[in-house]
Amino acid sequence: MSTTIVTVDDGIATLTLAHGKVNSINETLVDDLDKSLDRIEQDENVRAVILTGREKFFSFGFDVPELLTLSREDLVRFFTKHTALLARLFMFDRPIVAAINGHATAGGCMLITPCDYRIIASGKARVGLNEINLGVAVFGGSAEMLRYCVGNRNAERILNEGTLYTVDQARELGLVDQVVEPEELTTTATAKAKELGNKPKAAYRAIRKLTRGAIAERITESEQTALDMFVEVWFTPEAQEILRSLDIRK
Repeated sequence: MSTTIVTVDDGIATLTLAHGKVNSINETLVDDLDKSLDRIEQDENVRAVILTGREKFFSFGFDVPELLTLSREDLVRFFTKHTALLARLFMFDRPIVAAINGHATAGGCMLITPCDYRIIASGKARVGLNEINLGVAVFGGSAEMLRYCVGNRNAERILNEGTLYTVDQARELGLVDQVVEPEELTTTATAKAKELGNKPKAAYRAIRKLTRGAIAERITESEQTALDMFVEVWFTPEAQEILRSLDIRK
């Protein structure tokens, strides 16, 4: 069974994360997201994409209990796929609107930063990159995309504090662009996707390369080194102790 759902209506593809209760990110979800993007990319009638989750969670981040069972080699393979997925979202040839229906934390927050526009439902949802509190770092590409969204100073603050922000705090920092009532999330995201998707395709793609191309190249050049560093930190005794304590609580 796929961990993603794709529906297309009036030129807008809605890509829904559907992995368990919290849409935790593992290799299966990453593979299914890639396949879903393949399907969307091949449909010339699709003008824009809405990325969203189910129920109360957009995504709570990595499936830590599963990742803790992986060997170093398997973990590197998974993280390589994950970072490639983020880079693909960042340079996708059609606009992507994130309709954040609930918590978007850690790896879940990484999924929204490549998007063109981020809309979140008001309420108790939290958004942020709390990796530092888990004893681990972030990927090089994720840091670059975060800087692209919020600027250098705010990016440093977000990564160093490891805070899971309220929706209003996330908007002030630039992690999200708009806060709406939960019942307005779908209609607002659809309207924004149609607005962006109706722009001339060739012009959109050219501007995409002009505004994001140099960042994408920088990510490609540095990601392997950053990934190696991430894995080294992941396997430190301090990180393993924290991560395994999370596993026990689950």
